Amino acid sequence: MSNREGNLEAPTRHPIDWQNPEFYEQAACETEMARIFDICHGCRRCVSLCQSFPTLFDLVDATADGEVHGVAKTDFWRVVDQCYLCDLCYMTKCPYVPPHPWNLDFPHTMLRAKAIKFRNGEVSAGERLLASTDTHGQFAGIPVVVQAVNALNKTKAVRKVLDSALHVHPDAWLPELATKRFRWSADRGDAATPVINGERTPGKVVIFSTCYVNYNEPGIGFDLIKLLQHNAIPYTIVEKESCCGMPKLELGDLDGVAKHKAANIPVLATYARDGFAILSAIPSCTLMFKQELPLMFPGEADVAAVQEAMFDPFEYLMARHKDGLLKLDFKAALGKVSYHIPCHGRVQKIGRKTEEVFKLIGQTVSVQLNTVERCSGHAGTYGVKTAFHANAMKIGKPVFKAMAKDAPDYISSDCALAGHHIAQGMAVNALPAAKLAHPISLMRIAYGLN
Repeated sequence: MSNREGNLEAPTRHPIDWQNPEFYEQAACETEMARIFDICHGCRRCVSLCQSFPTLFDLVDATADGEVHGVAKTDFWRVVDQCYLCDLCYMTKCPYVPPHPWNLDFPHTMLRAKAIKFRNGEVSAGERLLASTDTHGQFAGIPVVVQAVNALNKTKAVRKVLDSALHVHPDAWLPELATKRFRWSADRGDAATPVINGERTPGKVVIFSTCYVNYNEPGIGFDLIKLLQHNAIPYTIVEKESCCGMPKLELGDLDGVAKHKAANIPVLATYARDGFAILSAIPSCTLMFKQELPLMFPGEADVAAVQEAMFDPFEYLMARHKDGLLKLDFKAALGKVSYHIPCHGRVQKIGRKTEEVFKLIGQTVSVQLNTVERCSGHAGTYGVKTAFHANAMKIGKPVFKAMAKDAPDYISSDCALAGHHIAQGMAVNALPAAKLAHPISLMRIAYGLN
């Protein structure tokens, strides 16, 4: 097999050498970008994935001889800015990833470039604040304050201020703060309840709340608890937690990622070693513990223990089903459901577990499922930023149309942010309206639980 024919083996991920001073040498990074961009220019398979690749190819095509060496190094950073580290190019498209000898890792090269930008002080205060979910989430659950903040964030005057100060697009959907935090108000469970282990699943669960569920949509967490209670799975909630670090990673703030890791991993490792499955209802958070932290801190036993114990909720529930321990007493029909598989779910290498659960439900009650597997365009903070919101809506347009197929009763995505972005995109494009509900909530509805 020639190099140009690509690699047919499973992708191999190399550790991120982020603590090596050479990692932050800009000239060396630009040399590596030039090498990778030249390969990408010759292939162009990823042109439809995100805006990074069209940006690159337009730059190349505008040169005198149509080659990467004609692109100014300063323009490389325009490609970097468009990458939101979804990882799909690496996991699903690129034939030149390791173990291919060309050793092409586009997303982690973009991560290196973002880390250089951050260390050079080229990331604005507004961007840093957007990535500090624990900071702006602190208003959640405070009476009067929550209502005031949520109301103000809907006014044109405040959105204009957010645009000028934080570069948040005036039309972008923003999550509301919850009137009560998940971690303050959830039943913490009883992990001392007798445990029934399965062949594939630990028989007790600890819930890592995530910033989004804790501060913005606690209903997802409450519904997850109801699913666990209905299936007699003992659970508890992580004693204390910090942000998973994904927003910091997307910004290139790797020292910030390390601080969150130092807060989370010792706590989570204790649960992992005590035989708990760790469940996180936000795919980006789950991926952080399954992939990015193990690559940033290879060889650390606690990180590896958490990686092994971390589950996507539907990955866990389907494993529970294969162990013969999941209840199938569904009572309520869901009707037409358009379900979106988010990028950070796809790259976890677990298959379509949420779709499998929907199909299980459909064996008992009516579910007409339409599955859409394509990037919604939201991508963390990318979709709300003034510079990128139009691109996010453009990237998501095929998804908006696909989700509207056959006028669904519900639209749903494992990524709650993507779900709201899709709902907004459907409205903007005058597509049939549907109720938005997280897959965990739809499973709770199917069980007939209040």
